Amino acid sequence: MDWIEVSVSTTTQAADAVSERLMQNGAKGTQIIDRRDVPDKDDGSGFGELYGDELKENMPEDVRVVAWFASLEDMELARADVQQLKNLEDFDAGSLEFAQQAVKDEDWAENWKQYYKPMRVGKNLIIKPVWERYEPQVADLVIEMDPGMAFGTGTHETTRLCMEMAEKHYQGGRALDVGTGSGILAIALAKLGADDVVAVDIDPIAVKAATENVARNDLQNAVTVTSGDLIRDVVGSFDFVVANILADIIITLSASIKPLMREGARFLASGIIRDREQDVLAACERQGLKLTDKMAQGEWVALLFANA
Repeated sequence: MDWIEVSVSTTTQAADAVSERLMQNGAKGTQIIDRRDVPDKDDGSGFGELYGDELKENMPEDVRVVAWFASLEDMELARADVQQLKNLEDFDAGSLEFAQQAVKDEDWAENWKQYYKPMRVGKNLIIKPVWERYEPQVADLVIEMDPGMAFGTGTHETTRLCMEMAEKHYQGGRALDVGTGSGILAIALAKLGADDVVAVDIDPIAVKAATENVARNDLQNAVTVTSGDLIRDVVGSFDFVVANILADIIITLSASIKPLMREGARFLASGIIRDREQDVLAACERQGLKLTDKMAQGEWVALLFANA
């Protein structure tokens, strides 16, 4: 099928907010193209060498958020919603100019890959696209990824927040990844030592991508990918639950997540834009969950709760 590819001109400050609004209005995936995300060759990490000077030079001067829509109707709804960012005080959203073109499946699937390179998240987790080379260091936990149309590459701040918090707080036991997408968080938990992870998603494209990525990492014995309506179809109890989804969905699910948590279990909630933090906090506290840690990047927040 043909897709409608939209490119929105914006700023580093507003890129994640633009991405969220595009996704809320039907975008099947988004990609942020920002020169500031490309590491310098001499930053000491070694990752700058993987990008090369030519790639950065060919990137647009302004920040672009690229999204893919299946219908013009969804795209127009997204355009109107994104324009509302101009009304926020003390918030530089840039021009928010839309450009659009039709692209075929095979072109869409390949074009975005040029900006997806190996990256380190936290201390030891390495996200490695399957088509890129990377020489692991001692203690590196390498996650082989091809997100396909599920779009969970690990480049988004909410995913990085989850991975860093999981690396910091996961202490063993059965784990649940709600809305798994490409499966990246379920795989990260398995790399961190989990031998029983349930990854659930309602989207059949995500279920397919997650299943394939689990196999790429040879983790079929540790991660079970299932199709279901978030946690409605999940049974059993868990020691660690992660949900990298939107704030409204976390609020709605908070009452259902609590019964799935064993005593002392942890619930990691992400995908929360800063101005919704208190709403999520209040909803989880009403269920008897206690906030134990918080991490923020850009406009996004991840909250860790304990089942006290």
